[in-house]
Amino acid sequence: ARLSMPLILLVADGARFDTIDLATRDPASASLPALARLRAEGSLHPVTTAFPSVTGVAYAPFLTGRFPGPAGLPGLRWYDRAHTRCRRFPYARSYLGAEMRHLDEDLDPSHPTIFELAPSRFNAMSMLGRGTSRRERLGRDARTLARAAYTHWLGNVDGWLALDRHVARASTRHIIERRPEFACIALLGLDKASHSRGHGSALATRALAGIDAAVGELRHALERAGRWPETELWIVSDHGHSAVHAHDDLAELVRASGHRVLAHPWLLALRAEVAVMVSGNAMAHLYLELERRERAGWLALRPRWEPLVRTLLARESVDLVILPHDEERTSVHGRNRGSAMIEHTGGRYSYRTIDGDPLHVGLELEHVTAADAYDALAAGDYPDAIVQIAQLASSARSGDVIISASPGWDFREKWEPVRHASTHGSLYREHMLVPLLTSRPVARAPRRTADVMPSALAMLGLPPARDLDGESFV
Repeated sequence: ARLSMPLILLVADGARFDTIDLATRDPASASLPALARLRAEGSLHPVTTAFPSVTGVAYAPFLTGRFPGPAGLPGLRWYDRAHTRCRRFPYARSYLGAEMRHLDEDLDPSHPTIFELAPSRFNAMSMLGRGTSRRERLGRDARTLARAAYTHWLGNVDGWLALDRHVARASTRHIIERRPEFACIALLGLDKASHSRGHGSALATRALAGIDAAVGELRHALERAGRWPETELWIVSDHGHSAVHAHDDLAELVRASGHRVLAHPWLLALRAEVAVMVSGNAMAHLYLELERRERAGWLALRPRWEPLVRTLLARESVDLVILPHDEERTSVHGRNRGSAMIEHTGGRYSYRTIDGDPLHVGLELEHVTAADAYDALAAGDYPDAIVQIAQLASSARSGDVIISASPGWDFREKWEPVRHASTHGSLYREHMLVPLLTSRPVARAPRRTADVMPSALAMLGLPPARDLDGESFV
């Protein structure tokens, strides 16, 4: 029998795998010495995050073991067609700002978070925190929320890096004094620096150095307390980043096609036909015929809305258009690459070409497992795309049309506090591939961020949870 160990999960929000890999290969000359030391003692793996690859939503896999779509979180912004979660006009959700508090409520209550299962817990700055009390969290108090909001809307990246330092030090003190069995610490400065100047910029490098310093200080504090040998530390990211050179305002595009549009931040659109909900900002949900209280499926919508889909596929900014037909079947259309059908039933996945290979799979797949579907796409441009498309398209809260942006593009610029130099959210490799660094070697190579939660339960000596999308690597 294996003894349980306390686990600290540090979320380096917005970190790409290749960035961490390159900076930690040689401990003697590493630019991130604390992370390089962890890698030498433990392991570093590339894993895929979830679609949409966006903060908050993409925390669901490693805190619940489930993909965000079926767990009730289809995107950073979404339209509540059923009017069950958003009961008042305009029936739209955005987890930026005050509505961030609804993330825990919108998450499927039938599946617990690690916070709810752990004997004791601590949450610092994670947007998802269901199961933590006021004394067990940092970042939900009025002062920190006001500081974060002020820093965000000013576009003050130095302010974010200062907030990261405060969060790291306060979290270290809490862990040393309170000894929680499970702690989650989210450091957001790298994501903000990447958006502002680019993931490879000097500012982003400084943000990464801050994460490394935080890890070094946390380890040093645990070593002084004699607790490092009995503590597990994992570092993960929720999404990657890629340079953006052009912005295509998706809401304006749909308006120009002759449709009345509801989109953030202007939601008082009377008699709107289409809700445009952008996440990341390199993906979006389009909800059609808003008078319907449930999705109709693409075959019913096609006669009226096929011209809009053709317009979208003609745009350089649009890489993939995803059309849910029903809970099991979804067609995927690539710009200039034809279309294919994804089918998901009984835990098995199929990928059949219609008139092309939009995901560059190179072969058809028939009733394969999630692991086989992962392996088939692991080296390509769209890692894990078959499973990720299936999970998001199956959600009743997802749009009638789901769009993934082309590399170099995103779908929203006008209302951002700073002009984005880098973006995320799409199915593209640079957004989907993230690092998982563990302080000790693991039993098998992990595949997805969803593997973190069942592995954490095993590490904490807790019984496995049911109906998870991840598998333990411990």
